[in-house]
Amino acid sequence: MAITPTEAANLTAAAQSLRLDDLLRVLLTELTHQNPFKPMDNKDFMGQIAQFAALDSSQRLNESIDQLLTLQAMNQSVGLINRTVTLRLDDGRLVTGRVQRLTLAEGLPRLTVQDAQTSEVYPNVALGQIESVT
Repeated sequence: MAITPTEAANLTAAAQSLRLDDLLRVLLTELTHQNPFKPMDNKDFMGQIAQFAALDSSQRLNESIDQLLTLQAMNQSVGLINRTVTLRLDDGRLVTGRVQRLTLAEGLPRLTVQDAQTSEVYPNVALGQIESVT
């Protein structure tokens, strides 16, 4: 049976929301309900704890990297304030203007650019839309 993209996305989201506490609770439940005549092997137990610790460390590292990338993008964006940029709009047109403001939208830097020729203001410009900086 194949997993649909929606199911895969749901499983990924559920796995990312798991914390070390959740995994330890599963391990404790497993120990509580194990067969007393066939207890879990110490090696298996230690292996599971090591896997849980590695998972928790990996999740923390990913969160730290995400924060670092956000800070780096913001630091680069600050340097664009009052600079002249050429950006590509969603309709494909190129606009040259001055960066007026920097804001954060969902943790991502967004620029407000005022067109040099028409004085039209373009809010919520993503860094990926910028073609050149002068």
